[in-house]
Amino acid sequence: MVTILAGLAFLSVYALICLYIGVNFWSWLKTTFSFKYKKTYIIIVSLLSLAFFGGYSIPSPLLEMIGGYWLVVIGYSILILPIINIIYFILKKNRKWKIGLGWVTVAFFAFVFIYGSYNAWTPVVREYDVSIDKTIANDKKELKILMAADLHLGTVIGNNHLDKLVKIVNDVKPDIIFLPGDIINDDITPYVEQEMRTTMEKIQAPLGVFAVPGNHDYYGGHNEKLKKELEEIDIRFLMDEAVEVAGDFLVLGRDDFTNPNRKTLDELINKLDKSKPIFVLDHQPREIIEAQAEGADMIFSGHTHRGQLAPAHLITERMYDNDWGYLNIQQLHSFTTSGFGLWGPALRIGSQSEVMVIDVTFN
Repeated sequence: MVTILAGLAFLSVYALICLYIGVNFWSWLKTTFSFKYKKTYIIIVSLLSLAFFGGYSIPSPLLEMIGGYWLVVIGYSILILPIINIIYFILKKNRKWKIGLGWVTVAFFAFVFIYGSYNAWTPVVREYDVSIDKTIANDKKELKILMAADLHLGTVIGNNHLDKLVKIVNDVKPDIIFLPGDIINDDITPYVEQEMRTTMEKIQAPLGVFAVPGNHDYYGGHNEKLKKELEEIDIRFLMDEAVEVAGDFLVLGRDDFTNPNRKTLDELINKLDKSKPIFVLDHQPREIIEAQAEGADMIFSGHTHRGQLAPAHLITERMYDNDWGYLNIQQLHSFTTSGFGLWGPALRIGSQSEVMVIDVTFN
């Protein structure tokens, strides 16, 4: 009963917000262009409002894309329309100001969609240099790590975007690759049907490719199938387990926070040889302080998308010790990426799709 009431409350609020946006835009259309097709307009707004739910019910890239964009319209409209309405009221409902403010709003959304699309589909490479005060047996004292989290492979993000990652890998030539979670976007079906494994298997490095699950890998219930798919193309899918690489360092892959039964860092790290460098892959950057306390040298995370759409980054900054970028706490080097892929709308404002490349020197 509580779930039903909560669902009804959500739908009621959602409907009121869509109505508020629809009424505002209709008023501007009518004033600016003498637009008279009210029934057509109501149908269009209703379909846009339903597209968000349709995108998650029907496996359609178009529906999912439209629904995501409508979600952006809702989010930014909640922020800017009340301000526009107040200004219009203060100016005593001046017709010229109404038309002008409407055009400002249209220009704002044009900027969001154009610039946001560029940020979403044009990944950048961010480079870092760190030093670890541990020695390794190998004569080589440097290690180049490439990290790409939050691929969100699915109906919207597929082989075309994945090819960009392959190109970056080929250009950077890393020694080792980390994929810390959210490999797929809930459902593994598009990954299989679009044969994305043929592109994924091109992602290679001399010391191997290592992945861990994220929350979206769990949501569709396909975690084990994903593990099988990845390991068939030599991508190690670690879930609360550690592997020694080249006899030099340890890669500890954590199960995602979504699993209430995942092991603690204390359980996992205390079994390891702490004289060797320890690299932790943990999708959600929730336990950075704990990783430092347990003696980890580096921790690699994603999940936050750096909010994906500003000003959501103001929320992620307060939720996590390191919501994006690089943080050094004593011996620990923490890296949290904004992600290579996207969730929801294929837009980014205040963030950009990225790959992190970290050059590590061992002392």
